[in-house]
Amino acid sequence: MGIGMQEMLIILLVVLVLFGAKKLPEIGGGLGRAIRNFKKATSEPDEIDITPKAEAKKTESGEKNS
Repeated sequence: MGIGMQEMLIILLVVLVLFGAKKLPEIGGGLGRAIRNFKKATSEPDEIDITPKAEAKKTESGEKNS
């Protein structure tokens, strides 16, 4: 029950009428960037360590000496 060729053509025609031929490349580019960013976000690790390396070493050595 996927979308067939006739349905795709009807959707494309409606989008063309609503936005015009000049806006279609902008819409396509934006959609492509959105998909690319989504794929990138799903492949990245969940947590990012933002602790600077120098401070992390000072904190570790300071805790051991205390």
